Amino acid sequence: MNIVGITACTAGIAHTYIVAEKIQKAAEEAGNKCKIETQGTVGVQNGLTAQDIAEADVVIVAHDIQVHGLERFKGKPTVDIPISVAMKSPKSLIATIQKKLAK
Repeated sequence: MNIVGITACTAGIAHTYIVAEKIQKAAEEAGNKCKIETQGTVGVQNGLTAQDIAEADVVIVAHDIQVHGLERFKGKPTVDIPISVAMKSPKSLIATIQKKLAK
């Protein structure tokens, strides 16, 4: 499975980047390809390209604030969750997504 996503926390400092790493690690450990864009205090980092999005099977948007560029994902299955969900249970998040997409 190919996963892309965005993370953004209220402060735009720690959790934005920690959650991006946790999702990435959990996805790769489960045998998936993953790229996560962060929208933090320094702006967008690791930005998703049109090709990244076109090749994606699912989009994860983990955030506590408004994120920019959601229109890019039109037509893609999208999981929109509070950042705390991905922070606490990234492996469970990936497993749930895999299970639902397999149906």
